[in-house]
Amino acid sequence: MSVGTAFHPRTARLNEKLSWGEWSGYFSAQVYADFHDIEYNAIREAAALIDVSPLYKYVVSGPDATRLADRVMTRSAAGMKVDQVVYTPWCDERGKVIDDGTVQRRGRDEYFWTAADPSFRWFHRNAHGLDVAIEDVSERVAGLALQGPRSRDLLEAITKQEWAAVRYFGGRRTEIGGVDAYVSRTGYTGDLGYEIWIDVEAAIDLWDAVWEAGEAYQLRPAGIRALDVARVEAGLILIEADYTSARHAISAEQEYSPFEIGLGRLVDFSKPDFVGRRALELEQATGGPGRRLVGIEIDWGGIEALFARHDQPPSVSAMVQRDAVPLFDGVGQVGRATSVVWGPTIKRMVGFGSVPPSLASVGRRMSVEWTVEGERGKVGATVVETPFLDLARKRS
Repeated sequence: MSVGTAFHPRTARLNEKLSWGEWSGYFSAQVYADFHDIEYNAIREAAALIDVSPLYKYVVSGPDATRLADRVMTRSAAGMKVDQVVYTPWCDERGKVIDDGTVQRRGRDEYFWTAADPSFRWFHRNAHGLDVAIEDVSERVAGLALQGPRSRDLLEAITKQEWAAVRYFGGRRTEIGGVDAYVSRTGYTGDLGYEIWIDVEAAIDLWDAVWEAGEAYQLRPAGIRALDVARVEAGLILIEADYTSARHAISAEQEYSPFEIGLGRLVDFSKPDFVGRRALELEQATGGPGRRLVGIEIDWGGIEALFARHDQPPSVSAMVQRDAVPLFDGVGQVGRATSVVWGPTIKRMVGFGSVPPSLASVGRRMSVEWTVEGERGKVGATVVETPFLDLARKRS
């Protein structure tokens, strides 16, 4: 049975529609307002507050903490500075992605790790022979994402500190509402934003401090539906939607290497051995995997035409369509499209496509299956660059 996060006493008051979903065993607000467009607009135009506490969270510490981090993740931990954050996948011995998440180096021998799926057992399996402690702090640490163009102004107001010097994927400790917190310059929206990590006992004090000051910055709570739309525009993938964890895969087709889901740039072959390295080196030596993740833009005119055949105006869901649909080239299916959505800011219908390398070049034309009134049709689509929305303020 799902339970509330440490912020639930506050989010429950705001979620008058009782629109709850389940996220890793916790109640997660899907939408607070009548529709998620208001919350999406807060992310893109003002400031939004998102409860991200259901993420799995781990502290890796001790003399061999860096060795374990380097052994597990595909990026270099040894090269990280204190208060630096990296986004990384981690793989099994066959080079298939188990999960992706962020790793914060909070001290010389201390890392704070976030994950979408449980990874405690995997970290322990790979810690054999190392002098390291691994703590699952998922239930002890709450997370609050403060996102949007006015998020820095609000953060400076509640901390009485300047935050422009904390660069993208950086972080530092601070005090908010009289309690200690760690703030990282990270987020899942592709916008200017921060994530605040705090002990669960102080969660309500944190929420109240941010909420009270937020009125002057047009702060709104935002649910998962708004976050989902924002992350697709930002070109950010989602586990169990755009790829399947190797832990859950039931066939080879459901297993993905980092190079198949757009994360090949995060594989550092120059560092010492890491789990999956040999398999990934072999994969690259033989020409790379047989599929690639690309951005696709779907022709709006084609969607209109399918609806016109039924004498209807075009009507598409404002929510992300996570279920995979076929992609075609010529006469046959060549891949699948996932996380398809109308981007409110970019004013385009976009999504991710998993296709053979020969079809992955920008400008390549194909078609996607689209169903209207139970009748399946095909709509033209073009391979485009990702992210679909690349805001300069995200890195400013």
